[in-house]
Amino acid sequence: MHLKLKKPLAFFDLETTGTNIANDRIVEICVLKVLVNGDKETKTMRINPGRSIPRETSMIHGIYDEDVKNMPKFQEVAKQYAQFLEGCDLAGFNIVKFDVPMLVEEFLRADVEFDLSNRYLVDAQKIFHLMEPRSLSAALKFYCHKELIGAHSAEVDTIATFEVLDAQVARYENLKIKDEKGVEKTPVLNDMAHLHMLSLSKNVDFAGRMVYNDQGEAIFNFGKHKDKAVLDIFEREPSYFEWMMNGDFPLDTKRKLTEIKLKQFIKKK
Repeated sequence: MHLKLKKPLAFFDLETTGTNIANDRIVEICVLKVLVNGDKETKTMRINPGRSIPRETSMIHGIYDEDVKNMPKFQEVAKQYAQFLEGCDLAGFNIVKFDVPMLVEEFLRADVEFDLSNRYLVDAQKIFHLMEPRSLSAALKFYCHKELIGAHSAEVDTIATFEVLDAQVARYENLKIKDEKGVEKTPVLNDMAHLHMLSLSKNVDFAGRMVYNDQGEAIFNFGKHKDKAVLDIFEREPSYFEWMMNGDFPLDTKRKLTEIKLKQFIKKK
């Protein structure tokens, strides 16, 4: 193993009823926990989403209503997974945009504490798209000379992602490249803190409804107030906060909105 770990790194992948973070649910979860000494533990489970899986989605990951009708709901196993992930950094393929916000949303619905503030997030897709823009199947073939058989199975995709990230670090560690401005940099280092910063976007919330601008201010990333400062809009149009809090937005987005609103209130006092 090429990865240098200071604490366990948990690779994970979710199969879901769809891609709407607020409304869709997990139907399968796999976590591959890689320990500092290189030992691995895997925890894979199918989940009853409590709703019908759209046929077009089932045709992608191969999981149908019949397959999960007798499986536990996420709230029944949430504590198990929170404990399994305790003390771990997180890694995966496209986890920053989808898997992490979906998992956080499920933990929030289950009322189980899952703190990300002390974890690094490492997204192998970010590194892959930076260095060799393609898909997970192509990544596995490119880096590991393997065919991805059984894609869209959570366990197959999770194991493939571990192998890809391990090979990426071996291939790109300390390799210098030039960015679009011609500035030379070393994007990939064998360090989880560095890979965490490489993987993260400028999102304020996981769904990306708000992002940070170059001045570090939270701005809206959608709708009629796109690119406008959140605090400015709350000051000029207080009803917009209520509209979002009552709207069809992820719980994490609403939580971040509330934090921003609270800071505004404290600042006024």
